[in-house]
Order: sequence, then structure tokens, then C-alpha cells
Amino acid sequence: MKEKKLNGTVIVTYRCNARCSMCNRYKAPSSPDEEITIEAIKKLPKMYFTNITGGEPFIRTDLKEIVRELYKKSDRIVISTNGFFTDRIVDLCKEFPNIGIRISIEGLEETNNDIRGLDDGYNRGYETLKKLREMGMKDVGFGMTVQDQNAKDLVPLYEISDQMGMEFATASLHNSFYFVEAKNIIKDRPMVAENFEKLINELLKSKSPKKWMRAYFNHGLINYIYGQKRLLPCDMSFDTFFIDPYGDVMPCNGTKDKEVMGNINKQSWDELWNSPEAESVRKKVRCCDRDCWMIGSVSPAMHKYIWVPATWVIWHKFKSLFMKKPYSMYESKIVRDYRDGKVSKEELDKCSTCDMNAIIKDGLSEASKAQLLGKTGEEIVDADIAEQMKG
Repeated sequence: MKEKKLNGTVIVTYRCNARCSMCNRYKAPSSPDEEITIEAIKKLPKMYFTNITGGEPFIRTDLKEIVRELYKKSDRIVISTNGFFTDRIVDLCKEFPNIGIRISIEGLEETNNDIRGLDDGYNRGYETLKKLREMGMKDVGFGMTVQDQNAKDLVPLYEISDQMGMEFATASLHNSFYFVEAKNIIKDRPMVAENFEKLINELLKSKSPKKWMRAYFNHGLINYIYGQKRLLPCDMSFDTFFIDPYGDVMPCNGTKDKEVMGNINKQSWDELWNSPEAESVRKKVRCCDRDCWMIGSVSPAMHKYIWVPATWVIWHKFKSLFMKKPYSMYESKIVRDYRDGKVSKEELDKCSTCDMNAIIKDGLSEASKAQLLGKTGEEIVDADIAEQMKG
């Protein structure tokens, strides 16, 4: 029997040098001596896709060794980064020219720098992407988390990526233990949805079937910010997994509290994946009411239930033969109902994954929490990076 390959995300560190307004992970870093090792990486299963993320993955000085090991067991690897460590990124890509790099840029220069809290973050990220393209890297692009503050930059940033021949990935605000945040919420839904609508119509104009599918994904983001049920089933923990810096294997990064299927440091993959704890988590996934719409869970679902997005794309491409704007956000009943006053903002707020003043667990180990006694996460990571730069 052919071995089944999984979709995996490896969170190599919770350390981060950015200060993003929608994510408090930088305040809750992992301790370097606890972070996932090469030996643990060797125990991971075969994957058709692996995302390496953080925190900021390039804070790890051994990231090249991690990629080298994952390269042996994954058909495709994409690293999510803030693009700050340009030299490290370029150096890694010289050895692995076929990997993907997604640099998080949250809008045009002023907006991005304000949201991400990195000095000259936009230019550093943009210049890193330019260098990678000049090297001949093909699988590179922007990643943007859309919110009220940056929604108007959505299409202009897409146009920049399109002119440069780069990928353009989108997300919306989420809340979970992973982001150490419970209060992220879209306040002006119609305004944000209108900008998604513009992006969707731009994507549908493209000659690229991949971009047509991205149009469907962004249609799902409008549905998500209006607090509605997912457009596709969630199969996280069945054919997809996340692994955190401590070796804990989880279904995803969207849960309110950390859900653990097992630990790769203590178990073999088969033992972990088929454990009673893993089955218990899968039952929770089947009953999960958070209705997340993040690419980590949606991309596998789009492949598995391909007829759903394909039908949507065919219909809208047909409409494009007769209309300049084949897609309207008002195709969604909930958007019409909100416009017509049939549902209130307060009712939609209750449907969102904003937990309205809940306290979110941060997923840290006891040792990582202990390092925060008397020091902030920012101070710990800044000192860590300063020491690395000396070396």
C-alpha cells in the first residue's frame, strides 16, 4: 500500500523580533534550549507539504540544518518569515533554491511598519524579496493579515506582488493560544469585505487558475469575518498537523487552548498519531465551532473537496464573460442581511472567534514561563539576537 503523506507545519520557535499589533507571541517566547531538535525532526512522517514558521524561524541559527532534514521527507517546503534576517534568508536559499519564502508584509510602508513594529520593516522585507527574485527564486511572495487598519492597502499590495511576479497570500485576524490573543476582531466588516471583493475580482481577471482558486479562498475570508460557518469541512488532525517548539503535535494553531495529540520527543510518529490522545483530539475537531479560515486548514480542504471551489470558479469565470465585476460580496446572504439591518454588529461579534475579553493560554512550557520572571519577552529576544549578531 502506498504510504499516505501528510500536510505539516513545524513551529520551530516562539521567539520573534517583530511587535505585531494582532499577535502577542513576541511577549511569550520559547526558551532556545527547549526548542525542537534535529533528532525530533527526523521522526516526522513523509509530507507532501511542510510550512516552517514561528515566531520568526530565522532567529534559529540552525534553521539550515532543519530545512536540510525536512527536505528529505517533504515534497514542498515554504518558510513564513518577517524578512528581517536578509543575509540568513539569502544564504539558505542558495542551498535550497526550490523552497518557498513568504514574507509577512501588512500593507504599504507606513501601514506595515505601524502594524508590525519593526524598524524599516517594509523596506527590509521588500528588498529581501527583490534579492530572492534576482537570484532566480520562483516560489516567493507576500503574506498579509487583513484588518481594518490595512484593508485599503490590500489591492495595492497585490498589484505590487503581481508586477514582480510573486505569490500573494492573505489571512484575516484570528484569535488563539498561538497568537496569544483573544480580542482580534474586524470592526468595519463592510469596508474590509469591499476591499476583499476588489481583490477577488482582480484575481478572477488573471489567466492563472491558481489565482482563481485564491479568489475562492478570499471569498471564504469574507464569510469568516462575518462569523459564518466554514465553506468547507475541517480535517485538521486527520491528514494535517502542527508541531510546536516543544515537540507537541497539535491539530492546528487556531484552537483557543492548546490541544495535544502527543509529543514527538517522547514517542514515535506511529505511536503518537494512533494514540488515544490523538483520537480524543480528532473528536474535538469534529465538534469544533471556531470556523477558522486559515490557509493551513483550507488548502488541504480545497484539494480534498475540489468540486466545491471548482464550481464556484467556473460560475464566476463564466460571469466574467459578460461582467467587468463578476464577483460581489452581496452574493453572501449574511452580507445582505447586515446591510439591510436584519442582523446587528453585536450579533455578528458574538459569532466571531473573538472571545470577548477571554484570557487565552499561551502554550508555553513551565521553563519558558520561568524565564519571563523579571524580564519581558521583548528583552529576552532582543538580548538573544544581539548575542547572535556578535557571533
